Amino acid sequence: MKLNAGIVTPKLAETKEFYTKILGFGVTFENEFYLLLHTPNHEAEISFLLPNHPSQQSLFQSPFQNKGVYLTIEVDDVDSIYNELKQKGIEIKIDIRNEPWGDRHFAIQDPNGVGIDIVKYSPPQE
Repeated sequence: MKLNAGIVTPKLAETKEFYTKILGFGVTFENEFYLLLHTPNHEAEISFLLPNHPSQQSLFQSPFQNKGVYLTIEVDDVDSIYNELKQKGIEIKIDIRNEPWGDRHFAIQDPNGVGIDIVKYSPPQE
């Protein structure tokens, strides 16, 4: 089984630019109403769909309302990605921090309002 999360948004161009230029994602497939992106290592995909497109059933017509969704991207070197994004002028929504359960992470936000938690998982601190 493979999961591909999708977000219905009118911001396909902005979304493509953000994920490809800022996070290094690649384009798996795209047409005028659908965008399928993959992580740099091709381990995961996420899709974006234009709202109210006549090819789609009503279940997939309503646009995302910019709340209640987040993505987690696990990385090997969270500090270097944090520094790289800061140098690019990307707004950091949650500054880099260590959590008592072991995560070191920070968060940014995509053009659709989706929070993106960029994390390096580690064992809990003693």
